Amino acid sequence: MDSGIGLLPAAAAVRRLRPDADLLLSNDPDGMPWGPRTPEDLTGRALAVALAAAEQRPRALIVACNTATVHALPALRAALEPDIPVIGTVPAIKPAAAEGGKIAIWATPATTGSAYQRGLIRDFAGGAEVTEVPCPGLADAVEHADQEAVDRAVAAAAALTPADVRAVVLGCTHYELVEERILAALGARRREGLPPLVFHGSATAVAAQALRRIGAEPAPGAAPTGTLSVLLSGRPGRLPAAALAYAEGRRLTETAPAH
Repeated sequence: MDSGIGLLPAAAAVRRLRPDADLLLSNDPDGMPWGPRTPEDLTGRALAVALAAAEQRPRALIVACNTATVHALPALRAALEPDIPVIGTVPAIKPAAAEGGKIAIWATPATTGSAYQRGLIRDFAGGAEVTEVPCPGLADAVEHADQEAVDRAVAAAAALTPADVRAVVLGCTHYELVEERILAALGARRREGLPPLVFHGSATAVAAQALRRIGAEPAPGAAPTGTLSVLLSGRPGRLPAAALAYAEGRRLTETAPAH
C-alpha cells in the first residue's frame, strides 16, 4: 500500500523474490498526496487503503511508504495484526552507516529534519557524518512521470548533497524509481578518485521481511505465475499510466496475469 506508485519498487521486489506471489496493490488516488496532510488525516487515509486491501485477505501488508510508516504504522498494526502482519518501510540508514564514510539521506521535506528521522540517525548511524537532503517536489514529479520536473528536483537536491558522500539513502519509496537519474546527477558532481556511490533503498529488505513474517522462503528465478490486482481508493482498477513509465511498473504488468 501507498498513496500512489511509490509501492512499485517493493511490489517488484516481492515479485523478484517470489514469482508465484499474488500481488494486490492498494493506493489512494482520491487522497494523494499524503505528505501535506496532518498526521491524523494521513492515518485515516492509510487505514482506509489498508482495510480495503484487508478485505481480500492477504497474508501480509507492506506499508510501502515512509511517511505512512512514520505516522500510521501503530494504527495499522492495531487494526490488522495479528491476523495480517504489517511491515513498515524504514530508511536504510543502518546498513549505509555500517560501511563507513559520509552519508546523505534524500527524503521528503516533511521527513527531513523530523524527530523520526533524527531518531533513526541517532540510533543507527553509528557516529557517521550524515547530511539530510530535502527533496521538494521530487515524489510528486515521480508520481506523475513528469520527467522535466524530476530532473529539476533531482538537480536541486544534488546541489545540496556533499560531493564526497560515499552513500545515499533513499528515504522515500518514490525515489527508487528514478535511482539511475539521481546517480547520474550526483556522479556529475563527484571529484576524480572518489569511490563509486552506493545507493541504499528499502524495497528488497522490506520484501524479504514480509516473506519472513509469513514463513515463506525466497525462490527467485522462476517464471512469474502470480497474479496482479489493483485497488484505487478501495475500487478495483488498473495501474495508472504513469506506472508504466518505470521499469518496475512495466515488469509487473508484463509478467503477471490480471486478477
